[in-house]
Amino acid sequence: MPGLYYEEFEVGETIEHEKRRTVSESDNQRFCDMTMNQQPLHLDGEFASESQFGERLVNGLYTMSLAVGLSIPETTDGTIVANLSYDDVSHPRPVFHGDTLRARSTVTEKRETSDGERGVVTMHVEALNQREELVCEFDRTVLSLRTDS
Repeated sequence: MPGLYYEEFEVGETIEHEKRRTVSESDNQRFCDMTMNQQPLHLDGEFASESQFGERLVNGLYTMSLAVGLSIPETTDGTIVANLSYDDVSHPRPVFHGDTLRARSTVTEKRETSDGERGVVTMHVEALNQREELVCEFDRTVLSLRTDS
């Protein structure tokens, strides 16, 4: 199923994304390696065991990126021009290896571009773990294709 075109987004609509992903140690390690983030709280088991969390945490940017990826099939798959911004990011709870995450998006705003050829859509994206605890949230603003473009 392709994503939604500008006209298909409804302000106030909440989309529960079907795909889920269990985060592995390998996912976290590879993401940290690719982004050169060597924070020991993500990578060093001994260091993390002495933290308030007692174990390694999944990189927060990976968590956010995963939430975006989980949301794409039902929102912007094949219908996006560009991501314009990610705002008001928060991580209210940590993510650990073995947590299974899902996402939901609520459309908060939409407007046509000044030339009327495209639309700007803002969604509030939430990532939840297997216990339905909020682990990440942010606003994602996209430049969206119109059906008649």
